[in-house]
Amino acid sequence: MELAVAFDTMARWQFGMTTVYHFLFVPLTISLATLVALVQTAWVRTGKGKYLAATKFWGRLLLINMAVGVVTGIVLEFQFGMNWSAYSRFVGDIFGAPLAFEALIAFFVESTFVGLWVFGWDRLPKRIHLACIWIVAVASMLSAYFILAANSWMQHPVGYRINEERGRAELTDFWLVLTQNTTLVVVYHTLSAAFLVGGAFMAGIAALHLRRGRHVPVMRASLRLGLVTLTLAGVLVAFSGDTLGKVMVQQQPMKMAAAEALWDGQTSAPFSVFAVGDVSKGHNSVEWSVPGLLSFLAVGNFTGYVAGINDTQAVEEAQHGPGDYRPDIPVAFWGFRFMMGFGMASLAIGALGLWLTRRKVLLAPGLRTGEDEVPHLALTRRRTLGSLLTTWYWRAAVWTLAFPLIACSWGWIFTEMGRQPWVVYGVLRTADAVSPTVSRGEVVASITAFGLLYALLAVVEVRLMAKYVMAGPPELTAADLAPPRRIGGDEGDPDRPMAFSY
Repeated sequence: MELAVAFDTMARWQFGMTTVYHFLFVPLTISLATLVALVQTAWVRTGKGKYLAATKFWGRLLLINMAVGVVTGIVLEFQFGMNWSAYSRFVGDIFGAPLAFEALIAFFVESTFVGLWVFGWDRLPKRIHLACIWIVAVASMLSAYFILAANSWMQHPVGYRINEERGRAELTDFWLVLTQNTTLVVVYHTLSAAFLVGGAFMAGIAALHLRRGRHVPVMRASLRLGLVTLTLAGVLVAFSGDTLGKVMVQQQPMKMAAAEALWDGQTSAPFSVFAVGDVSKGHNSVEWSVPGLLSFLAVGNFTGYVAGINDTQAVEEAQHGPGDYRPDIPVAFWGFRFMMGFGMASLAIGALGLWLTRRKVLLAPGLRTGEDEVPHLALTRRRTLGSLLTTWYWRAAVWTLAFPLIACSWGWIFTEMGRQPWVVYGVLRTADAVSPTVSRGEVVASITAFGLLYALLAVVEVRLMAKYVMAGPPELTAADLAPPRRIGGDEGDPDRPMAFSY
């Protein structure tokens, strides 16, 4: 039994490592594709060169991020047939359906049209080329929808039956899997979080350049778009998270109890912002809590009853037999707070930035003077409240690049570990889902190999991103500002005979 538990733990570590690493790229791809489409739309509508330069700049970063995201995502698919073959055999009929739709429809469309967008700058008319990036943006969100539908089925299995003779679960209602309330609210929350990542990414990089007085027209427009996106997405994350919490209480009450380390159920349950002590044994002493807030998050009112860990454990044992149905309490407790804390910090920085720019306290070069290349430091040497806010805000805006990514990572850790010991809630335990023929040595070897490979990919990703971020927007040429008016190029294009290829 000890060997089985050890293997189960290592298999979970491997899948957790590769999943969290892969998800660093997913939200940025989803959001940045839409933001690039918005910037390119502004160029098509106005013809202003700063929007074209912004499109090429952010588009280049999008492509780097997308390439690494695709590579790391392939690893996840293979793990279902390696460390988790028992899981794949039991639920493959259900779990494989949305994944197949994602690959055959969403990812196929996304990869096809991103190729047209990359190689079609001097071959496609402006509006057709613009349509390509919008299709990429929609396809990336559709791809996320199918994957989240599969994950939501693991959180709340519906539309299936157990074939006792074959010993596996079989799909009976695919539409229900795609449209159940868990899927809808998880998609709502995840896409909101994705745009929180994209808004922070755009605002942070724009702030980095504006602080140095570089590429002012392009970065000023990018800063505004990033701050608006960051603030709106932060509000949506808060509302969607509240909705998801209430759904979670109905479907996985143990997860919410673990998120608060609430051992015994109570009315007007408080939410502890910080706790001191051993939360895993119920001896935590709360340093600061908000009375009734956990009840509001769980049931929608400040006096409602919230079931505790001990209460839920008794219910689980009555339904599923003897066993320990508690997740790792400290991970759930602190993961929930890291997710909320870093997410709300990002919202606060975005809202502050919008206020500062609207009040014209944020002295970005040229913001009030109309000049494009006024050195920023010359504008902020006066020791005023505005200059102090400006100096500190530039630093905070750059740091917030990482905040939403940290929040998203802890959100996934909380979501997956809070469901334990189930891999499919109430249907299949994690210990029964691992591959029976894979040895511990093979898992250790693959974890080591993946760790080294991902470390190398991280170096490549960071170096490429840093190189093109610091290079800034490209210099525009006359050909950039006057794209072809027909597919394949204009009359004088020497490659026009090959127009049929496009």
